[in-house]
Amino acid sequence: MSTLPVVVAVDGSEHSLRALDWALDAARRRGAPLRVAHVRHHVAWTPPGAPVVVPPPADDDPVLADARARVEAAGTAGAGPSAQYLALDGAPGALLPELGAEAQLLVLGSRGRGGFAGLLLGSNGMTAARDAECPVVIVPPPGREVDDLLPSEPGARVVVGLKADAPDDATLALAFAEAALRDARVQVIAAYPWPIQTWVAPGDLVLPVYDQDAVEHETRTLADGFLTAHRTRHPEVPVEVRPAPGDAAGLLVAASKNADLVVVGRHRRRLLAPARMLGSVTHAVLLHAASPVAVVPPAAAEE
Repeated sequence: MSTLPVVVAVDGSEHSLRALDWALDAARRRGAPLRVAHVRHHVAWTPPGAPVVVPPPADDDPVLADARARVEAAGTAGAGPSAQYLALDGAPGALLPELGAEAQLLVLGSRGRGGFAGLLLGSNGMTAARDAECPVVIVPPPGREVDDLLPSEPGARVVVGLKADAPDDATLALAFAEAALRDARVQVIAAYPWPIQTWVAPGDLVLPVYDQDAVEHETRTLADGFLTAHRTRHPEVPVEVRPAPGDAAGLLVAASKNADLVVVGRHRRRLLAPARMLGSVTHAVLLHAASPVAVVPPAAAEE
């Protein structure tokens, strides 16, 4: 049985070249082949009398030629993965998610060559993260500043969000697998709301009935229980559980500072919301995290 490749989309931009470097490293760590794809968005219709735009053959694609040279140069420093180069013609928003059907990971830069300079994340990256069948990694530009709300010890670190009342096993599994590949620890961010809002009739006086220490202890206990199977599967991976009050998105963005990767889940479909969605937390983390972000689709049974 062949190993699924790590797929990366390139368009010649600096954003996509950073994604290429990340994907090359990921393929090496996995012992997987690398597939480099350039989706060429050419206009399919031209006015009468205008010259027809004909895309160059795949072998003459300058974007793929530059990507090949970069991969081969990186390979001179050590054994690199086998690489395949693929030119596709069509709409990137439609073709990029399809590349994830036969991939371990789909890796993209935060913006493509055609994106507006002020965009934090291009529409193609957002679409791929929402629709691809495999985990999608978005590599941000360097130098993003985030609040230092959760200072951490130095060392390789994979951050993952855990919702104590609805844990996502696929997201946790990828975080532990990535940490094992990187000799890193897993930092689990388990956010809980505080202060807890109590709805009462107007004029009623309600005495506080919640103790924050008790809520934090309960959150940690639940998180430890959900992590048991993953700790058993990866006993070599150190685990740090960080229960913290506040907004999950803000905490994950803060934890992304100096992290190797942040892993978040994609929104599960619901009976009253059957369309695929990223979810507000994942959307915010993609826009603002300082480290690469992996978006994990739900397991097939949950979809």
